[in-house]
Parts: sequence; structure tokens; C-alpha cells
Amino acid sequence: MKTTVATILALSFLVTPAFSDGHATGDTMAGEAIFKKCKACHSIVDPEGGVVQKGGKVGPNLYGLYGRTAGENADFGAKFGGSIKEAGEKGLIWNENNFVDYVADPKKFLATFLDDNSAKSKMGFKLKKETDARNVWAYLVSVGPEVVN
Repeated sequence: MKTTVATILALSFLVTPAFSDGHATGDTMAGEAIFKKCKACHSIVDPEGGVVQKGGKVGPNLYGLYGRTAGENADFGAKFGGSIKEAGEKGLIWNENNFVDYVADPKKFLATFLDDNSAKSKMGFKLKKETDARNVWAYLVSVGPEVVN
């Protein structure tokens, strides 16, 4: 009986979403697989530890996205569109909910956030399934710098 209970407890930890402390609720392993859709435009490169995921340079490096102000990334800089920069200036900080809403429909998200129907996003790709977006977010948080509360 004790062995069965111990086994059940051990298995439950394997299926519990990583970072369930409020920073990320998705499944990191599933997120890593889904990120393959993102790496055509985005990479994940730790400036001090090297490449986590090779990818395109059309979009910004997603390393350390959690807590970053939208439209700010020293390496990407001027490549950001005006609407995402404006959103950052108006307080858009990347967290799980903002990320999930943004990747579902970037243009709609920015139009709503900025209360401006003419707002645009350079990101044309949409990750419509909320579960997929939460999983990608969990993956990004897991490979980024340690999150400090």
C-alpha cells in the first residue's frame, strides 16, 4: 500500500505544470515542442550561457521574456514596430496572461491594449490554442533566468 501511494505521489509531480507558483501554468515539455513553430522567427539565446534554441532573427530573442517591458530588447532595438514600443511605454510587461492574449492575435491585442484600432503588430503568426500558448510560456520561463519574486 505504501509503495502504491508513493508511486502515485511521484507520478503526480511529473504531470504537474512547471512553475505553478504563478509565473507559468503550462507544460514545459509540450511548450518546447510547440516552440518549433516560433523558431522560424525567434531564438532563445542566453547572453552569458549560449544558445538555448537556434532560430530566426526576424523577431526578438525570447530569452528572459518574463517581466520584460514590451518593445524593449537591446539586441532587437529599432526593429520593433511602433505599436509594441508604445504599448511598452504605456506599461505592457510580459507575463503569462499578456503573452497568451498577445500570441492569440497580436494586432487585436495591441489595438485593445492601446485603445487604438490602427495599432499594428509585425508578428503575423497566431498561436490560437490557449493551452499551446501557456505551454510555450512555461517553456520560455523554464529556460530563462531564475524568476525572483
